[in-house]
Amino acid sequence: MLQADLPRSDRVERLRAFNRFYTRRIGVLHEGLLHTPFTLTESRLLWELAHRGTCTATELARALDLDAGYLSRLLRGLDQRGLLKSTRSSDDARQVNLSLSAAGRRAFAPLNTRSQQQVLALLDTLPEPQQQQLLQAFGLVQRLLDDAPAKDGEPAWRLRPHRAGDIGWLISRHGALYAQEYGWDMHFESLVARIAADFIDRFDAEREACWIAERDGVNVGCVLLVQSRDDRTQNVLPGVAQLRLLLVEPSARGLGIGERLVGECTRFARQAGYQRIRLWTNSVLGAARGIYQKAGYTLVASEPHHSFGCDLVGETWELPLA
Repeated sequence: MLQADLPRSDRVERLRAFNRFYTRRIGVLHEGLLHTPFTLTESRLLWELAHRGTCTATELARALDLDAGYLSRLLRGLDQRGLLKSTRSSDDARQVNLSLSAAGRRAFAPLNTRSQQQVLALLDTLPEPQQQQLLQAFGLVQRLLDDAPAKDGEPAWRLRPHRAGDIGWLISRHGALYAQEYGWDMHFESLVARIAADFIDRFDAEREACWIAERDGVNVGCVLLVQSRDDRTQNVLPGVAQLRLLLVEPSARGLGIGERLVGECTRFARQAGYQRIRLWTNSVLGAARGIYQKAGYTLVASEPHHSFGCDLVGETWELPLA
């Protein structure tokens, strides 16, 4: 059964089953976390205090989403064990700044070390590819369920150069997405494969580039910039770059990735000394056309054609760089 076909009750049970599995797997059901005298909540409080330096009880309650009365009892218990240091705020005498005492730091150190060792032991049971899969899955879960606003200046994704495996992904995702969204047949995937193979075989790092957009360790976008060539002779056209294979995954659309990828092509082409950038697209690709227009490209030619099992209108766009 597909995940989308699961009734709500089954979805709930699957999540609850995972929660039971994972809490048992990381040992948080024991009376003391990681064979220490601290409960899970107390351990998290010690972690917050160790990494924040100083903070107020109000800030802790907000960060951990804890009831103020419950938090007060927990802090009182830590204080009675000599693990906390309290000082009146110089800005507001009603506020008390909390931090770990020397005894608190000594108590937190083995807890932190054991936690790191536990995670390393968990990862070491998996080969490298599965470790990467696990980290990507955790990143995705956190992003989907996190209700905290993004921190100022914190990117939701990043761009990087291509590496081994990326070109195969690029071919696969173009074939799958264009079949799903536009009904194009496998001849389009074949075309993409030829373009991608030519990129690898002819790659000139001073004149050509590929950018991969990555989110939570997962590829979510791509674009190529190559030297433009004559369709008949395949000779390089001096001063002309070609933008090819722009793609953004549906899950990452609306984040500005497409505009950034096109912008990187423009920046690179200027630095490489190109006089203009050319691209070929189809009229049905409205989102991509909008990005090109916004970046300053103009439509210079169009022609109907039948390709990939569909009647289409091909378009040539150009951006002068003078």
